[in-house]
Amino acid sequence: MLAVTIVGEGEGSTLDLVEAPEPVIAPDEVLIAVAAAGVNRADTVQRRGASLTAAGASRFPGLEVSGVVAATGEAVRRWRVGDRVCALLTDGGYASRVAVHESHVLAVPDGIDLVEAAALPEALATVWSNLTAPVGLRAGEALLVHGAGSGIGTIAIQVAKLLGARVLVTAGSQAKLDGCRELGADEGIDYRSEDFVSGVHERTGGRGVDMILDIVGASYLARNLAALAPDGRIAVVGLQSGAAAELDLRDVLRKRAVITGSLLRPRSAEDKARILAAVAERVLPAVADGRVRPVVDSVVPFAHAMQAHARLEASDHFGKILLVP
Repeated sequence: MLAVTIVGEGEGSTLDLVEAPEPVIAPDEVLIAVAAAGVNRADTVQRRGASLTAAGASRFPGLEVSGVVAATGEAVRRWRVGDRVCALLTDGGYASRVAVHESHVLAVPDGIDLVEAAALPEALATVWSNLTAPVGLRAGEALLVHGAGSGIGTIAIQVAKLLGARVLVTAGSQAKLDGCRELGADEGIDYRSEDFVSGVHERTGGRGVDMILDIVGASYLARNLAALAPDGRIAVVGLQSGAAAELDLRDVLRKRAVITGSLLRPRSAEDKARILAAVAERVLPAVADGRVRPVVDSVVPFAHAMQAHARLEASDHFGKILLVP
């Protein structure tokens, strides 16, 4: 099979297209003939050698794919050869075939393009698990989504509207803000020209937002707290600006704030299966009827995977970048 592998180490690492052995499936796994693989920030981190993946993991990046079931293990009961599916992986998605546990696979609804479906698994699982956590988003509340033009952000807008929330977003251009409004965002803030804390308070009558979904990390932590309403929650799901930050805990106490977060990749197989089961029940019907849809920035051949990484790292994209064999 064809696969994209990491060549070199550290910041100078690159991606190369190679021939690799086809995976052998376990009894509870399915083999997927890949139509497309999603490109995620975690892939670029893995390429540079700072991944949270366990030691000895595949040198083929890729957290999600879409495609057709090509074979099933003897214990598999959920899927049949020929089923249109998308799947969540620990790694290895940049390949023409992947093996994955049957519980980490989702059906692609009729009417959804099979290639575009690769934009769904990681974003849906991340957004749903954070917005519906015990301290998650409630109907009628206001949510602020940072980096709303990302794969996570574009899905978060739609899922939050599905949950009955008012959605405020930040993005780095008017074009991205316009795209976010088309997805259902109620208010947009261009973080390059406007302080988002002031912008949030202006748009909420000085109250602040009830929840923030943040992919930026360290540099936003104190400002996120300043933009938060009393009893508000901050969910950190990315660390684009780093992991270490200082915070005045008196502000946390005054607002009775909750700061939480999660990474999807290190979660147990059981946790991922539970999240995907909830996504299948609660969100896939909305995908099927068009209330939630994958947003694709571009589709890039495997041979140009490094260009896809460069576009992602430059934040030039809106929605998900996909790789195709």
